Amino acid sequence: MSIKEAASTFSALGSEQRLGVLNTLVRAGPEGLSIGKLGDRSGVTGSTLTHHIKILARAGLVRQTRMGRSTICAAAAYDEMKTLSRFLLSECCADATVGHEAHEQT
Repeated sequence: MSIKEAASTFSALGSEQRLGVLNTLVRAGPEGLSIGKLGDRSGVTGSTLTHHIKILARAGLVRQTRMGRSTICAAAAYDEMKTLSRFLLSECCADATVGHEAHEQT
């Protein structure tokens, strides 16, 4: 993952509400939630929820699927989230005099 890709993904998560929406979808699992249930569980509703979902989807973190008259949203990027975490930790303590193993114990 490049620093540009990481910055773009972090930018999408740069809102407390968006992070809450994504967390709600991760908790719901791969089957996702309807927009209504997502709003109820996350506390974000209406056009604000639509706006946040659009940003998360553009970053590849959420997918939307039409099922009849409902829209189902699901966290789509478990692998990307793991890659983002690895990106952050890949150089952990590279310049420190004490290795990351010592920091994990504290």
